[in-house]
Amino acid sequence: MAGKEVGALSTMETLVKASETEGSVQCDRAETSGHKRSEEETREFKEENVEVLSHREIMHVVQDTVAGLISNDPLLKDLHPYVTLEEVNSMIALEYGQAMVVNVRRGDEDVMPVLVKQEATVLDLKHGIKRFIMLRLTRRGGGPIGISWRYVWRRYWLYYNGEKLTNDNKRLKDESDNRISLSVTAMASEIEKK
Repeated sequence: MAGKEVGALSTMETLVKASETEGSVQCDRAETSGHKRSEEETREFKEENVEVLSHREIMHVVQDTVAGLISNDPLLKDLHPYVTLEEVNSMIALEYGQAMVVNVRRGDEDVMPVLVKQEATVLDLKHGIKRFIMLRLTRRGGGPIGISWRYVWRRYWLYYNGEKLTNDNKRLKDESDNRISLSVTAMASEIEKK
């Protein structure tokens, strides 16, 4: 077990040296050829060369790296740079024909493309609208906002062709078209100003 730790440490030393030489890789073969270090040398190495990052800092570095990869990839450019796992799974389901895009038109004519499963109900659409709005608000830098969705759905209704969608268990595929419009103009201003 100790041999494996030393080998891993030698590899780590090589990586640290490679990063210190500004992109040019220099590898000392003596360090990676099984040279065993004492515990004191190992402790000194850790104290001198390892930068300690907090969890938040590491997450920021990882997110920035993924955002850079996404923005440079021609197949992934249409995704948001800070994409969530849920968004990726939804896009995959859409590509495989397991999901559909429902364009929800608010009263102020803003259109929200909401992804839902093919067998989605009105309740699933409401959950999709909630996810869409909360993600939009978070990305605009608003931080976590407490919205009473029970109040929103009690006060405002979804309409399709002038018909109020009152049954949450009704499947969206029962409707002939996937476009559903929101009837009340005030909803957008009340939610997004909080």
